[in-house]
Amino acid sequence: MQPIYILPEDSSRNTGRTAQKMNIAAGIAVAETVRTTLGPKGMDKMLVDSLGDIIITNDGVTILEEMQINHPAAKMLVEVSKTQDQEVGDGTTTAVVIAGELLKQAEQLLEKNIHPTIIVNGYRMASLKAQEILESLSEKIEINNKKILEKIAMTAMTGKSAEMAREKLAKILVEAIGSITESRDKTVFIDRESLKIEKKTGGKIDDSELIKGIIIDKERIHPDMPRIVENAKILLLDQALEAKETDTDTQIRITSPEQLQAFMEQEERALKKMVEDVLKTGANVIFCEKGIEDSIQYMLSRKGIFASRRVKRSDMEKLAKATAGKIVNKIEEAEQKDLGFAGIVEQKKIGGEEMTFVEKCKHPKSVTILLRGGTEHVIDEIERAVIDAAGDVISVIKDGGKIIAGGGSAEMELSKQLMKYSNTLSGREQMAIKSYAMAMEVIPRTLAENAGIDALDVLTSLKTRHDTKDGKDFGLNVFTGKTTDMKSIGIIEPLKIKTQAISGATEATIMILRIDDVIARGKESMQNQRGMNNQGMPPMDM
Repeated sequence: MQPIYILPEDSSRNTGRTAQKMNIAAGIAVAETVRTTLGPKGMDKMLVDSLGDIIITNDGVTILEEMQINHPAAKMLVEVSKTQDQEVGDGTTTAVVIAGELLKQAEQLLEKNIHPTIIVNGYRMASLKAQEILESLSEKIEINNKKILEKIAMTAMTGKSAEMAREKLAKILVEAIGSITESRDKTVFIDRESLKIEKKTGGKIDDSELIKGIIIDKERIHPDMPRIVENAKILLLDQALEAKETDTDTQIRITSPEQLQAFMEQEERALKKMVEDVLKTGANVIFCEKGIEDSIQYMLSRKGIFASRRVKRSDMEKLAKATAGKIVNKIEEAEQKDLGFAGIVEQKKIGGEEMTFVEKCKHPKSVTILLRGGTEHVIDEIERAVIDAAGDVISVIKDGGKIIAGGGSAEMELSKQLMKYSNTLSGREQMAIKSYAMAMEVIPRTLAENAGIDALDVLTSLKTRHDTKDGKDFGLNVFTGKTTDMKSIGIIEPLKIKTQAISGATEATIMILRIDDVIARGKESMQNQRGMNNQGMPPMDM
């Protein structure tokens, strides 16, 4: 019989075990890429793009995003890290490493001729049981317990560039999040956008500080305006202080000098009216989202008013939250009650740039953390560490204060209890659940390997500890190389990091295992579908 072609000539197709092997290999390769960055002793990656720009980081989601991975199956693991980052802000590497190990264990089951559907069913059962176990391992704390929240923040920052000043940064972060936390109908609400992080090179990490207000990347618009204003009454204006222009093309015919003079006087009166409207409110500081006419700048400076123009909308909204002011659309409708308050508004030079500091607000609902560091690469990594720590602290507060021990202790306890659970079942799903349990050991094993400690000794010691009555919180202290009660040394994490990582990794693994046919069109897609390159890595464009 003649072959029947149902696909275009430039298409490729892989089916059955070939497709599964190819997808599993791509997922494992991605996990291996970020695996060496896990934990306090993890290594950094240097990423160089086509323009020569450099990023040095050990943040999982940043690495995977910057690698610009093309392989369709590998992209699923990138999505796992992105979802983890959006939901919690930390644990992105953990989620990808677990997903990679689940795929590795699944591959061994496939080689034993166990059907993918049975593996998928077993993994689903194990994931549900894992969520129950994690919930039972968690402990509830008071969400206003600053000491515990600081320990959570320090755990997140350990192993990153911010580690040198983690105690100070943790205190700053917890205080900042406390300022923006609101309770509404017994529900805690935290808007992460209300926490602004401003970074400037120069100085040491220890020079970082919390500004109880907002830093605006703008300066006063006239040199005669005051550089410092105390007891600032702030007008937030979403209107240009300029001569109004008509919406349509208009021509004005002037036939005499008197008419020209009258026209100019009319325009001047309109501008003076704007200044009078500002003065009527009692404001001595103006932040305008749009432009300010030169003549108005001069008039405002004569009245000792500090003004900045073309302020970003996002900064205007943060200013409103910080100063308790309202953004006014029409200057003629502005009233004294619309003004915000700050103890001081000052223009300072930071890192060679002029910036405006709006500080000492009474009850700011938006604050700024000013980060300092020696170089741009250092300060960028410090920012990533602070963002991760902020995600952890916010996650604990929103989740009602649920925490769990770190250092691989939760994963070891999961492995132990899932093994027991598998023994209560019959059928081939039991093998999948056992493989799932074994996959959980990848976290303490990786922590040990990245710290240069014998992984077999660590796993043996941890299993012995977890078999005792009070051993559920024992993990690896990578600084001493010994198994330790993690909670006793302050290594604690939000429960949500673990629950989200487990669920995200399991869902991605299941999706990859269910694929038995890969159809790709186009030359580029065909190259991607061939699987691994010479180094055993999926094709990835930088």
